[in-house]
Amino acid sequence: MISENNSKAKNQSAKSNKSVMDAKKETPVGKTKGDNGLRKPGSNWERFKNILDGPDPKNSDNPVVKVKRAKRTYRPFNPETECEPQVSQVQKQQEITSTTAEKKKPSAYTGLTKAIGIDCEMVGIGNGGVDSMIARVSIVNKNGFCVYDKYVKPTEEVTDFRTAVSGIRPHHLAKGEYFKVVQKEVADILKGRILVGHALHNDLAVLFLSHPKKSQRDTSRYKFFKKITKGNTPSLKKLASELLGIDIQSGEHNSIEDARAAMQLYQLYKRKWELEIKK
Repeated sequence: MISENNSKAKNQSAKSNKSVMDAKKETPVGKTKGDNGLRKPGSNWERFKNILDGPDPKNSDNPVVKVKRAKRTYRPFNPETECEPQVSQVQKQQEITSTTAEKKKPSAYTGLTKAIGIDCEMVGIGNGGVDSMIARVSIVNKNGFCVYDKYVKPTEEVTDFRTAVSGIRPHHLAKGEYFKVVQKEVADILKGRILVGHALHNDLAVLFLSHPKKSQRDTSRYKFFKKITKGNTPSLKKLASELLGIDIQSGEHNSIEDARAAMQLYQLYKRKWELEIKK
């Protein structure tokens, strides 16, 4: 009897162990138990499952949205338009040389040169505006390119703007530079250079500057130019018309235009002028 009871007990314990093992195999790890004793997916799994699976087609509140994918279009490869043309080393070197020359050319053309042309516009001060005060100064290089052009704030009360001749108006001087600044900047430009202009003594006087006589080229005092007016002091307008064939100072004067005309006259007779100075 004892042996039979022991065998029955062993059989029951073996069955219970087998049911436990079967339950463990059927229950996935990491999931909670449901009413049927099996584990069901957790909240995190449901959330990711919905993201992966998309909306439920059976749920009318959450309909399926079908996204149409754009069709890929293929075009044939054209080597003539899409391939970079082969450039020889000689052509590359020529392009580099030409580009470098173009970069250097503007700075040499527009920069300061050994000879510079100057002209100033003036306004009247004092009783009746008889005395002159500088209002604008312009400087050009030997190529006629303007390298400096500034209006000057008045240091005294202006009694006559001389607008019909000078072209100066009150708003020009209001926005001008201080006289001391202009004087220093012009003096630095003049150092060691040939100064070209018409009646240079007037321009230097209103700037309160001096310049060596041997470095001045005054178109109003050049003897060859005086022959045009039979020994009298020629006007810049007359010289420009007779020798250059251009019309200047027809209305309000422009200091850049006047400085450029004086420089053109000097460049036209430069060789003759310089030889006479040496003799």
